[in-house]
Amino acid sequence: MTSPCEVHIFCDDANRSRKIAGKILEMAKGLEQKYNFYNPNSLLSQINQRKVEQLDVQTKDLLIRAKRYHTRTKGIFDITMGTLTASRKETSIAKLEDEVAELISFVGAEHFKIKKNRILFDNPHTLIDLGGFVKEFAVDLAVKILKKEKIESALINFGGDIYALGTKPNQEPFSVGIKNPLNPTEYITHVQLKNQALTTSASYERHQKIEDKIYSHIIGKEPLQNKIISATVISSLVVESGVYSTALMIQPELKTQLQRVLISDRLVVIYK
Repeated sequence: MTSPCEVHIFCDDANRSRKIAGKILEMAKGLEQKYNFYNPNSLLSQINQRKVEQLDVQTKDLLIRAKRYHTRTKGIFDITMGTLTASRKETSIAKLEDEVAELISFVGAEHFKIKKNRILFDNPHTLIDLGGFVKEFAVDLAVKILKKEKIESALINFGGDIYALGTKPNQEPFSVGIKNPLNPTEYITHVQLKNQALTTSASYERHQKIEDKIYSHIIGKEPLQNKIISATVISSLVVESGVYSTALMIQPELKTQLQRVLISDRLVVIYK
């Protein structure tokens, strides 16, 4: 995982805390190696090359959950956007748009299905990129490790994917800042978390420039709208928060009962 990862464990035994943090680090590294889209030797790359006969339990669970979120977000969240990832290597807008036009019909979770312990594609072109979904999944697994170790207070932050376990040692909830999307060096508001997950998707995140056009790291069939420039979602699972914060950047009116903090292009903070 290329994002900075932090684990703050509040425990009286420093050696025990270090051992637990080591377990979390080992787990995160294992997921990164297993599901790295760009590593030709990763399990995910082997799946994309149609070389995997049987799915392990964890991979099957991830893919089933991803398909479920694809349905819940009406197709906005889509791990098959990996089909278009290679197009970002193009150096001209014309070439990029030509490649997207050629591949767009192969994008969509409907192009693969899970049957027993196998993944079946209906074409040779669809590629899966679990990307941030795995990073968010890693935080949820880290929480499970902490709970198994009887840790009652901790804060996990994997590149902005956050889970607050319990409260701070003084019994107050954790206060997490939401950045000003027009000036990410400052915070525009704060939220209080206790046994809750938070993720933010925003216009200031990773992007690249091709000729004179800026392309967001969020790839979707629909272009990013520009009225809402930051979407934060609070829920019980980091995976769920991540799915919806990304989806809301594409479709801010997407229906969900989850707690949201949206920031408009005029820096109006909208609590839902």
